[in-house]
Amino acid sequence: MARINKVEVTAGVWWLDVPDAGLRILCGCPADIVKHLMKRGLIARTERAGVVFETGPNAILLSDVMVQNGSFSNLVEFPVLQMLYRQGMILPNHPNNTGQKPMLIGLPQQVSAQLQYIYRGNYGLISEEEMVDAGLSPDQAREQMRMKLKFAFGKIRHPAELIDSLHIEGEKVEIRNGLFVRRLRLNVFEFEHGDETMTVDLNLPLYETYEAPYPLGMHQVARDYFAVVHSGEGDGWDFNRPSMGSILMYQGKAYLIDAGPNIMSNLTALGISVNEIEGVFHTHSHDDHFAGLPTLIRSDHRIKYFATPLVRASVTKKLAALLSIEEDSFADYFEVCDLEIDAWNDIEGLEVKPILSPHPVETTVFLFRGLWEGGWRTYAHLADLASRRVLESMITADDSAPGISQALFDKVMVDYMAPATVKKVDIGGGPIHGDARDFRDDRSGKIILAHTAHKHSDEEKAIGSGAPFGTVDVFIPGNQDYAWRYAWEFLAAYFPTVKPHQLRMLMNNKVVAFNPESMLIKEGVPNDEIFLVMTGNVEVLSAETGLRGVLSAGALIGELSGLHGLPAMETYRAVSFVQALRLPCDLYLQFVTSNDLFAGISLAQENREFLQRTWLFGEVVSAPVLNRIAKEMKAVSVAAGAVIEPRYGMVMIVKSGRVRRLIGEDVVEVLDAGDFFGEETAMFETPGLFRLRALEAVELYQVPAITLSGIPGVRWKLFETHERRMRVVAEAETSQRAPLIWRDEYGVDIQRIDTHHRRLFEMVNGVIEAVQEGRDRVVVLDAMDLLLGFTMFHFNEEEELLKRYGYADAEHHCARHRQLITQVRSIAEQLTEGGAQGGEAHEMLKDWVLAHVLSDDGEFVPFLHAKGIY
Repeated sequence: MARINKVEVTAGVWWLDVPDAGLRILCGCPADIVKHLMKRGLIARTERAGVVFETGPNAILLSDVMVQNGSFSNLVEFPVLQMLYRQGMILPNHPNNTGQKPMLIGLPQQVSAQLQYIYRGNYGLISEEEMVDAGLSPDQAREQMRMKLKFAFGKIRHPAELIDSLHIEGEKVEIRNGLFVRRLRLNVFEFEHGDETMTVDLNLPLYETYEAPYPLGMHQVARDYFAVVHSGEGDGWDFNRPSMGSILMYQGKAYLIDAGPNIMSNLTALGISVNEIEGVFHTHSHDDHFAGLPTLIRSDHRIKYFATPLVRASVTKKLAALLSIEEDSFADYFEVCDLEIDAWNDIEGLEVKPILSPHPVETTVFLFRGLWEGGWRTYAHLADLASRRVLESMITADDSAPGISQALFDKVMVDYMAPATVKKVDIGGGPIHGDARDFRDDRSGKIILAHTAHKHSDEEKAIGSGAPFGTVDVFIPGNQDYAWRYAWEFLAAYFPTVKPHQLRMLMNNKVVAFNPESMLIKEGVPNDEIFLVMTGNVEVLSAETGLRGVLSAGALIGELSGLHGLPAMETYRAVSFVQALRLPCDLYLQFVTSNDLFAGISLAQENREFLQRTWLFGEVVSAPVLNRIAKEMKAVSVAAGAVIEPRYGMVMIVKSGRVRRLIGEDVVEVLDAGDFFGEETAMFETPGLFRLRALEAVELYQVPAITLSGIPGVRWKLFETHERRMRVVAEAETSQRAPLIWRDEYGVDIQRIDTHHRRLFEMVNGVIEAVQEGRDRVVVLDAMDLLLGFTMFHFNEEEELLKRYGYADAEHHCARHRQLITQVRSIAEQLTEGGAQGGEAHEMLKDWVLAHVLSDDGEFVPFLHAKGIY
């Protein structure tokens, strides 16, 4: 009989059952994984000693990298909740409460990031000081904290109190009861029990994504003047339906209300592409409303993010914890649009009013309204909310005790009961969700019951309606075709010098509709038509090259082959319902020729077609954006065997030939056509820790980083690649190749500070290696400038943190920072003047960084931990 039983759960996720060790390990943890386990029967209801509870995992193996192919790989919030509460591992007197805690297994950085992400997922902002920073007055922050502590049973607890951690890097380590695990290479692990071994690979193949646990049919959704498309009525435990969410249409533009798991599947099923999303209204940071944010990042423009400053602060802290990035990075991916609470905010004619909703994390519900004959039409989206019974139990007259005031309770009840044309309400029940009975006398025109995994009872059916996926409530019908407006905007951006009457000639062509899985253009066959995608998603694939990707609204399909009468190089198939503007090739050729565009288009076309075949640019990026990149990139030739120096401010893409990426003399990667490098220096201000050498004659394109920084989908892929490559650097460090090696004992158990310190180590290594390898003086000085700039940023962050929480010795610590700045400037001067050689620079920088990390920062850590800062 096998000691280790292995089951594939879904792409990139495995289940290991080792009965003799008493371990059930979930290997890989993307969004909605609990629903997958339920569908596979790996989580099931059972009974013991008269207690009904769920089975499930008791340990989770984390991916080495946080992001794969654009999606989160590690989201343990719901699996941990399932272990603690639905399995009963934390419940008093429960048969599963044996004293054994859930366990997280993985690289130290990933385990730390998950603990911090759970911390923020449980509580949001964890102090009055953070709330004041987000814009509340001290009195408002005190009131908010009282409410939060009531939900938290009087105390905010770090998840390390409830969860065991096991760090694995190179050596074999024991999990429990004779079961061992070791890491073989990136995302590949070997388990051993007795004489049996089992290998688990958590890597997703290129172009493959994590699957949704529920099938969704295909729908064709109209772009109305004011309407709501119902895109989810379930909760985080409902394995048959998406989590509660809606898509609001206003004047033909699509806005999301929350961004739950697998939102790309939801949008595809509705025939809406991510490039069509104008903005997202965000209620709060729990995973069933939050996990889809990376999908929105994959757009070719910064999607507008609408939330109150308090909710935004809670969300950005959770996202920053998850990805180990700075909170300010949020604005690199989204256009932040803060909303005023308890006021009507005008969003280009759509009015929205966020209202406080008591919840464990900072939460608002939303009222939306549009003006039409007879007055306002209103949609109320109440997710998440607490029941009247729960809120009544929280009322206290003691303004120093956890709870809420009578005045706050009264206001919340009035807000919840405000009549609307349509009102969707959370009826999930329990201590943090709503109750349908509270809305029995609600005067709204229509009540929709949502956020639940159970079937509606007869009593609930008498109170409100359901809204299956894809159903629509229209408040103001649209009497115009908004897709034409999108087509005009795309063409005007693509042909900025062409006169409007010429564009109107193209616009006079037919809009054609394609059913899901229909072919638009076939590889190897000349196409007589060029298509401008207006709505929906189109898959591009090539049997010859293995290319796969998904194109969104704004993609121009078949232009190169159509203009030159060549066979198409790829196949294009509709993924969803698709609308496209059909442009006959002969007419398009005449248009291009008469406007003297042929030379310019041909020049940019080859570059654009090349970009579209790469993983970095081949998805989502619209034709006008690709055109801009194609015009700005420059060709560079490199001889065989030559060393390639990364160019600051430039991302380099291999057009032809091969490039070796090396650490020391060890080849860690070979880059082929379509691959890229230089993202670490160009986008993320990290010294180049790799050496690059042309394996043969190489043609490169250099693209200005500033051109790419405003394209969230490209920036996100650069981030994903950067994270994966930094793992290679870390592996090199543990193999004793790096001058300065980060060790677990250097950590101070405050995630943001530890992330900064690791970054300092990377930067110091970059300087030392540049000096030791005799690299160009400009490269050394650029690396030193990065180190100095980041040091000043890090020190300022520390000082602001200490002052915010009233650390008594803050001034002494600031003085010590000034001394360290002077020291690093002195080292920079010696390097500039050539006075410091490799070994000497190594020792000076090593002593400098260790003095800060090991000595100075250890002094304030107990103080910040006592304030709940981890």
